[in-house]
Amino acid sequence: MDVVVVATPDQLHAEHTIAALEAGKHVLCEKPMAMTTEECKNMIAASDRSGKKLMIGQVCRYAPGFITAKRFIDRGEIGELFFVESEYAHDYTHIPGIGNWRIDPVRLRHPALGGGCHAVDLLRWIAGNPYEVCAFSNRKVLSHWPVDDCTVGIMKFPKDVIGKVFVSVGCKRAYTMRSVFYGTKGTLIADNTSNHITVFKEKLSDKDGIFEGVSDQTMGIQYPVSINNHNTAAELGEFIDCILRDKSVKTDGREGACTVAACLALVESAAANGKNVTVSYDF
Repeated sequence: MDVVVVATPDQLHAEHTIAALEAGKHVLCEKPMAMTTEECKNMIAASDRSGKKLMIGQVCRYAPGFITAKRFIDRGEIGELFFVESEYAHDYTHIPGIGNWRIDPVRLRHPALGGGCHAVDLLRWIAGNPYEVCAFSNRKVLSHWPVDDCTVGIMKFPKDVIGKVFVSVGCKRAYTMRSVFYGTKGTLIADNTSNHITVFKEKLSDKDGIFEGVSDQTMGIQYPVSINNHNTAAELGEFIDCILRDKSVKTDGREGACTVAACLALVESAAANGKNVTVSYDF
């Protein structure tokens, strides 16, 4: 056996990942990487000591719609970003066994970390590391939970970009990670559950030759993508390729730890009624 996949409850990620690395195995650890930044540091140290690869399962980076969105943004299709937002909206009441370890009163797993890490990681991937956050949360739907089920956070990113994340695990709607990226020359809307991304621009053209001309400012231009909102096949393929070719892992331990740090800053701010929190990335 060469690889271990850690898909145990979040509270056990650090323990199981470190044990596997110390046993000489490469590890793909589910998101979120861990419950604390200290656990993240210990996991990174174990990977460095063992010389084995550690990948964190931030699977949304492998969703076709988000990959296409990042490609368009990186090459300037919508100009310079000034506002980005992403939401993790999920009705957890329809997930079997949801009321077990996720609401352990001893080691609370806040939804802003457990599910919200998808939205936060996506914005980090596209806009960089947020350096200051503030957040508010409430518990209106899953009132029997020991932790708030809704969180809204505002984040400051490099280059004076403002961001927002919305996390709800009790909302009555279909699962979505609708994300919107506002640039000086256009706006892009992407969702890992949709078969297209939508781009709004006064004049639109792209290097792939899929569309060009004048965009309808009401409807925009739809760019087709395949739907694969949890693209674990691509994620696993990337990890195996990194091992066989000895390549760097894009979502390695340090990347995973940075997402955890940003999420925990949101949790800290919400607990302090919206206090501004500076995010530290000392990994």
